[in-house]
Amino acid sequence: MTSTTQHPQLAAEHADSLIPRVDLFGNPERAIPSISPDGQWLAWLAPVDGVLNLWVCPIELETDDGARPVTTDRNRGIQKYEWAPDSDHLLYPRDEDGDENTHLYAVSVHTGDVRDLTPFDRVMALMVGQDAQITDRVLVALNKNRPELFDVYEIEVATGELTQVLENREFIGFLADSELQVRGAIAPDPEGGRTILVRKGDQWCPVLTVDQPDAQSTEPVGFDRDGRRLLVKTSAGANAARLLWIDLETDEQDVIAEDPVYDVHSVWTDPATKEPLTVSIRRERLHTHAIASEVRDDLDRLAEVDDGDLQIVSADRANTTWIVSYIHADDPTATYVYDRTSGEATLLFHNRPRLAGRLSPVEPFSFTARDGLDIHGYLTFPKGRTENLPTVLLVHGGPPMRDTWELDPQAQWLADRGYLCLKVNFRGSTGYGKDFTVAGQREWGGKMQDDLVDAVEWAVRAGHVDPDKVAIYGGSYGGYAALAGAAFTPDLFRCAIALCAPSNLETLLASMPPHWGPMAAEFYASVGHPSETEFLRSRSPLFHAEKMKIPLLIAQGANDPRVPQSESDQIVSALRSNGVPPEYLLYPDEGHGLVKPANRLSFTAAAERFLAKHLGGHYEPEPA
Repeated sequence: MTSTTQHPQLAAEHADSLIPRVDLFGNPERAIPSISPDGQWLAWLAPVDGVLNLWVCPIELETDDGARPVTTDRNRGIQKYEWAPDSDHLLYPRDEDGDENTHLYAVSVHTGDVRDLTPFDRVMALMVGQDAQITDRVLVALNKNRPELFDVYEIEVATGELTQVLENREFIGFLADSELQVRGAIAPDPEGGRTILVRKGDQWCPVLTVDQPDAQSTEPVGFDRDGRRLLVKTSAGANAARLLWIDLETDEQDVIAEDPVYDVHSVWTDPATKEPLTVSIRRERLHTHAIASEVRDDLDRLAEVDDGDLQIVSADRANTTWIVSYIHADDPTATYVYDRTSGEATLLFHNRPRLAGRLSPVEPFSFTARDGLDIHGYLTFPKGRTENLPTVLLVHGGPPMRDTWELDPQAQWLADRGYLCLKVNFRGSTGYGKDFTVAGQREWGGKMQDDLVDAVEWAVRAGHVDPDKVAIYGGSYGGYAALAGAAFTPDLFRCAIALCAPSNLETLLASMPPHWGPMAAEFYASVGHPSETEFLRSRSPLFHAEKMKIPLLIAQGANDPRVPQSESDQIVSALRSNGVPPEYLLYPDEGHGLVKPANRLSFTAAAERFLAKHLGGHYEPEPA
């Protein structure tokens, strides 16, 4: 990491009582647990010499006694993985310093041998599918023939043998059936809509076509075991996304789960029968409901185990053993092994046990925006304080994402340092139905920004916020919003922090990664068309840099393929020319966001000193 500005040393009051940054932003002790398809192994991520790696343990042993690492990554660490259907290998993606050209690796749980299954330069590998009953191979998509389109390949996991099974000329997504045949696909249209197609013989036949407002919430989930029905999540025909079966012979639709306000979040299906068992809907909190009567007793028993939000994260092939987690906003996530036969749940671990009992309360809130739209969000208060607080408006990325009720290290860090953390699901956020999401189209720097301002003003009226001590902070779209706050409402904020932030919508659109090309129409509908120069410049902080007078901290990954380094470089150059040079942190070994713990820790150390200087909160001194 390189830095172009140094902060003066500040007094660090209450440092002894602060939660150490390493406990919040270092690696979790354990994360992402799962059970092998044969039910014999547990796997999870945990550090080895400070780097996240894959660990395994026979399920009959205590994890502290029988656990061992099977990978030895020394760089960025492993961020996600899944079991291969043979139960002998774990599959995981890995890129180089954040460039997102992910290779797919396989590691043997018995020998620790690691194989790069997709050893191609400047090529991205994406998992397409596997089936618990077909144990020797998986499907993967690669853009090695054309950077903008992904073809589908079959990989023999044990040998690494690669065979192309589909040449792609138009699709942006694929779905395999229970015989591991590519039978489903998603095709975009020039207006930003989507069509789900199913292959019948040599023909691709449309099953569901939606216009642009429904595109983002429409996706195929899976075929049933016989391939006669397709499970789909879509907002077509409703406002909030529903879960439905489509009969592939009659085209009849059968809605099996819906909510009048909130989108269906996820569905859990039986690994063997492919029938949906549970559905989760994220309202203010995550609610998991039984679809199949056979799991109602299981959910009733699990509701007695922990008061967190239940999430079924893994199951064996027989569907007799589940790995379940309980999500908390003010406590670590607790993970259990649940035996469906006995009805017993056994605690495996907490992901960040050192945070237990040390976190701040999180409260959902809502208010009415200036144009009458209902907006929701979350408040994280410093312990014992709710009034006249220095405040940090923490803006989520995307923008097609949403803030949720779960442990957020950033929110807890800010509250621990004495700030109210204000998180807002502004229009354009997902989860609240398509009308809410569509209300954010072409509103970057417009009504989406108004929602953030209205949230601050609501919190001021409620007595929570000291109006003279408000900062805005975010990454990706949230970083753009921080720059926009400094440019468009400079009197509202005392300072701003922007991480991997677009500063010029013209250059952002021009630098999209090639594989985003087929989906460009969806992006243009959200942001604006490249031909609309005047409009894009009116919403780009770079062209309003002369108004940006508040202190800024800007951070960027040098290898970011989504928001290139030039986005930060150009706004930093403009601010320096205007006599208000920001602090600029450039991380040469990062991409879109900060993955390496050392980089997260260095950034948060700089950020909390920056906030302490301008808002007056606490900070943890760096080691001498």
